Amino acid sequence: MLELNPQPLHDRIVYSIKRFFAEAGRERAVLGLSGGIDSALVAALATEALGKENVYGILMPSPYSTVHSVTDAVELADNLGISYGVLPIEGILEKFQSELKELFEEEPKRLVIENLQARIRGVALMAWTNQNGSLLLNTSNKSEIAMGYGTLYGDLAGALMVVADLYKLQVYSVAKYINRERRIIPESILMKEPSAELSIDQKDSDTLPEYSLLDPVLHSLIEEKRSPAELIEMGCEISLVNRITHLMNVSSFKAHQLPPMIQVGESPVLPPNKCIYYKIDG
Repeated sequence: MLELNPQPLHDRIVYSIKRFFAEAGRERAVLGLSGGIDSALVAALATEALGKENVYGILMPSPYSTVHSVTDAVELADNLGISYGVLPIEGILEKFQSELKELFEEEPKRLVIENLQARIRGVALMAWTNQNGSLLLNTSNKSEIAMGYGTLYGDLAGALMVVADLYKLQVYSVAKYINRERRIIPESILMKEPSAELSIDQKDSDTLPEYSLLDPVLHSLIEEKRSPAELIEMGCEISLVNRITHLMNVSSFKAHQLPPMIQVGESPVLPPNKCIYYKIDG
């Protein structure tokens, strides 16, 4: 059964961030602040682990970013007390599209334009790390990684994947735990429908099953080592199981190109040599 108890997940991740940065001899972290739940949680965990003076957020709105995503990201940064900068990417994206149109001799496809946005942001974040000697924190979660819902050399870049062993439902659980004493993560971030905002009115559910359906199936396949046939025999919808296993299979090559991740469960998505598991003393 998918574990939603947030405290041990929270404590292990905060401890692991501290250990990782200490062993790397670094103090400062940077991450992209999208106004979404994943980056909000990573920012909150990093601030707790490293201190607000050592966490920097970069907002990189595109033509498809909603106003509330920008205002939510700003509110989050203010609540955490971290510094942030804004780099609109529309002009950079338009230049890329223009040059690629000439190269392709046709208009770039929608997928090209979506991935360009993620890669432009990844380049900007890595440039910040070079300029300031910080480490980039990745904000992808386990559900997205298992489904291949991420862009290589873009939003899958980083020195450390902070929540890559948390399913999306666990991300929400830990985020609510962060807010247990006061509202740090804005309520609007917790309530909005998940979206990568890489095209008009895009939602995660356009290409992925709803997380309430996806996460239990992924947990059964990954943690419980159940076969698709077993899940179908147990009553899971055949089309859902087939869809999930297909997406897992066609995107599995990405896992071998990802940064190390903090492991909190028994069976991470990434290969074992990419997982970091620190035992909390005492």
